[in-house]
Amino acid sequence: MNRKLIALLIFAAFAAIPALAVPPGKSIEFTGSAMGKVTMDGQVHKDAGFTCKDCHNAELFPKMKQGTVKITMADIYGRKLCGYCHDGTKAFAAQGNCNRCHVK
Repeated sequence: MNRKLIALLIFAAFAAIPALAVPPGKSIEFTGSAMGKVTMDGQVHKDAGFTCKDCHNAELFPKMKQGTVKITMADIYGRKLCGYCHDGTKAFAAQGNCNRCHVK
């Protein structure tokens, strides 16, 4: 019985890894835009002084799995999602700086 419980715990620990936010030293690519892929780099955000919970909360990105939140430029320009910080005040403005995020 103990072997089954240990195996289940190990499986559960590894199964949860894909659902975690992008930690420092890792990046994730979003490829659905005609403007080019967007890479979210956890290290860049950490170096800027942010923690995972600064973005992954009930107001911005409540779920930490890629594809669970639809990201649109209208939302970003409306100071939602990435645009909450990328408005030219806290971080570079998304509007007018397409190539800072989108790479073809």
